[in-house]
Amino acid sequence: MSVPQRHKFGFKAWLPTIGLAFAAFVFNTSEFLPVGLLPNIAESLHETTSQTGLIITVYAWVVALMSLPLTVMTAKLERRKLLLALLLLFAGSHFIVLWADTFVKLMGARICVAFTHSIFWSIMTPLAARTAPFGKQSLGLAAVMGGSIVATVLGVPIGTRLGQEVGWQGAFFIVGIAALIVLVLIYFVLPICQSDRAGSLKSLPVLFRRPPIVQLYLLTVTVVLGQFTAYSFIAPILMNIGGVSESTTVVALFVYGISGILGTVIGSKFVDKHTSWALVIPLFIVTCSLASITMLAPHWNAFLVMAVFWGASTTAVILAFQTILLRYAKDAADVATALFSGIFNIGIGGGAFLGSHLSVAFGFSSLGYAGAALVGICLLGCLILWITKGNAILGAQEKV
Repeated sequence: MSVPQRHKFGFKAWLPTIGLAFAAFVFNTSEFLPVGLLPNIAESLHETTSQTGLIITVYAWVVALMSLPLTVMTAKLERRKLLLALLLLFAGSHFIVLWADTFVKLMGARICVAFTHSIFWSIMTPLAARTAPFGKQSLGLAAVMGGSIVATVLGVPIGTRLGQEVGWQGAFFIVGIAALIVLVLIYFVLPICQSDRAGSLKSLPVLFRRPPIVQLYLLTVTVVLGQFTAYSFIAPILMNIGGVSESTTVVALFVYGISGILGTVIGSKFVDKHTSWALVIPLFIVTCSLASITMLAPHWNAFLVMAVFWGASTTAVILAFQTILLRYAKDAADVATALFSGIFNIGIGGGAFLGSHLSVAFGFSSLGYAGAALVGICLLGCLILWITKGNAILGAQEKV
């Protein structure tokens, strides 16, 4: 069958964007799938919840270590074939989980997924901008970013619910099936995309001489570290401190996830023209939300209200980060995105690792406060810049 052709206008022009958005959703759903399933996985493998949380840590750190080298190694490969190969390996790695009856086997399967993840997110954002309909690059990018962001916040409740219905191994298997469906969709709708402006190792010194990019990377690792110190263990936090049942935690995760869609919509309306507002305000809300987790966990209705603000603000922060990245790294998009993905996952893995050790030493009640302190440092830094320089983004020329 012939490769699909590019279309500039009409519904067919949007099909590649739709396919990429579904791919982004599946990849991010897989990444956060273990968060809501930690108690189930731990019980099945006869491990503690804190120990099982290392599955999240190792996955994230593999992505962090391999994003840049794998992106450079595959820089010259045609993007359509590369993406199809990644989806095939991704799906197979999820099917293997059905036979993962030990912690080591499960870890091995997740490391395989992490390798595909390392390349996928490095090429996805630039690919989304290139394949969007003519004159609609920003909207197409927002759509694919939306798939990623929605999965970031909906992946946990979806995975938790699937785990309750078909078991945690069945949940992984279903994600693998979804990946195969997306593979077929990508095969039929994505045109040939030769590598373009991927960048190379020579791009690194150039990127690190740009103050907004340096600030973005520092913000990313610290904010994500703080977020996932608490979020990686949100299910046991609610069960141990709030006294809610395992099935009830899904409600809170779902509210958090749905609110992320709201944050995407609101953030997309302001982030281009008012970047400082779109960054500082959600950082403030995330800080307050993390600080209130322990206090509100025993008060179910109040916790759900907080989860709305927390979920919406988390997605708004991620949207602001990605917007800043594309604004200041257009000439080396793949390499810049690889670094962003790697640094993001250092934060995820570090958060799960820190949360695991803090929960053992001080209990689950300490995690929200630790997360709030880390995000609060970033909030304070951005506020100081905004007050003194007129812009929360370091070195930005325009006042926003």
